[in-house]
Amino acid sequence: MDKRFTRTLLLFKDDGFKKLQDSKVLLLGVGGVGSFALDCLYRTGIGNICIVDYDKFDETNQNRQIGALEGVGQKKVEVLAKKYQGINAIDSKVDEEFINSFNFESYDIVIDAIDDINAKILLALKIANKPKIKTMPILLSSTGSAKKLDPSKIEFASIWKSHGDKFARKFREGLKKANFRGDFYVAFSPEVPKCKELGSFSGVTASFGLRLASEAISFILRS
Repeated sequence: MDKRFTRTLLLFKDDGFKKLQDSKVLLLGVGGVGSFALDCLYRTGIGNICIVDYDKFDETNQNRQIGALEGVGQKKVEVLAKKYQGINAIDSKVDEEFINSFNFESYDIVIDAIDDINAKILLALKIANKPKIKTMPILLSSTGSAKKLDPSKIEFASIWKSHGDKFARKFREGLKKANFRGDFYVAFSPEVPKCKELGSFSGVTASFGLRLASEAISFILRS
């Protein structure tokens, strides 16, 4: 076994670690939230990780995104695939075409860390709507992590129980209009925004990603 997992094995034991090694996680979006989710999943020993993003790093990403300090001007998935050896990387926008054509059924968990509400709604309709297809993965989604300063305010609950966040409210409203009848879990924060613009603090955006990764690991261990 790789020595980097020595302390992970001490915590999760043989059976739990085997579940992590055998699991397959799809991570959509590797920005301020998704890149930290990736880091946690990789360090913990998830055996099969696939990341999807189409964007390039720019200087404004450097305050909150892993890979941005050294990767300005380069494709995010290419930089991260070099940094996290062994992951699968897909250079694609997560849009209607991608969602309709992608084989989600080969994954155990899908972590949605994109910020396009319309795409998030389509993703939920595909994976988590009723009647739920048993072979579809568990969906875990991020809501609004910008404009906030206190990571202790982050909560994790059903999308229908999210509250106090404008992004989450728009997400719920869009799901209702699309006649979504299912359920899935989201990370959200009811903290009052600290600015009007899309200011961001890595202490919060990273904590969103780490919370989503931790919850994904918990689901895998309970399976």
